[in-house]
Amino acid sequence: MKKILVSLIALVMVIGLAACTVNGDPGTTEEPGNATQAPAENTEAPAENTEAPAENTEAPAEDINAKSEGVMTYAEYDAAAIDAEVTIEAYVQAHQSWWDDKITVYAADGDGAYFMYDMKCAEADADKLTPGTKIRVHGYKAEWSGEIEIVDGTFEILEGNYIAPAVDVTDLLGTDELIKKQNQFVSFKGLTVVAKKLKDDDTEYAFMYKWDNSGEQGDDVYFDVKLGENTYTFLVESYLCGKDTDVYKAVEGLKVGDVVDLEGFLYWYNGVNPHITSVIVK
Repeated sequence: MKKILVSLIALVMVIGLAACTVNGDPGTTEEPGNATQAPAENTEAPAENTEAPAENTEAPAEDINAKSEGVMTYAEYDAAAIDAEVTIEAYVQAHQSWWDDKITVYAADGDGAYFMYDMKCAEADADKLTPGTKIRVHGYKAEWSGEIEIVDGTFEILEGNYIAPAVDVTDLLGTDELIKKQNQFVSFKGLTVVAKKLKDDDTEYAFMYKWDNSGEQGDDVYFDVKLGENTYTFLVESYLCGKDTDVYKAVEGLKVGDVVDLEGFLYWYNGVNPHITSVIVK
């Protein structure tokens, strides 16, 4: 009986020990946290950039003062004697009406401007002389009542394009410096329209058709402006800007006392006598 009791107690102890092993902490020895395994080494070589850089295809800016061999710079043209044979390259800024295989052209480069009077031109070529067109002109330097021009000229069209900006010459009015800007596209700011009068006529005219009011609509339109104590005569050249243009109509609408901003080509006739292309009444 005693042996049976001892055996029973031993059996119970064995079962209890087995239960602790099944239900208790399994007792893993791996610590939590970062894995201790080293990351695999990246042995792949970086991809080589074989794409060629984009080529800059933009054309370089045109040198508007560059001249072909045998062509005068503006300084050389300016220094040439009257009646000298001249060859220039410049860019058309405007032209008057074509007539009888001739055309009168206003042109410029970056250093100065040129006036080609009655240049030889076939009617079919007149439409090619759009603003900005580059031309080479051969002719003779001339002077007429103070205006420096090229006469008996012939031309050829070249590659290139340039439009000259207006140069503000308001402060040069009444000075000896103004003539140095002759034939350039210029602007005048804040001039006052003053009355034009005829001899033995007390009527005050804001403008006149022709210089002596002997013309009619469609002829050149003359008007006087004042800056400080000085008065100047400007005009709209009808062969350049005809009666249907905005500037022609604007001059016809002027009133004595109007303050105006003006643009045009600095033509010379016994003094400053610009060919006006724009009138803005302030």
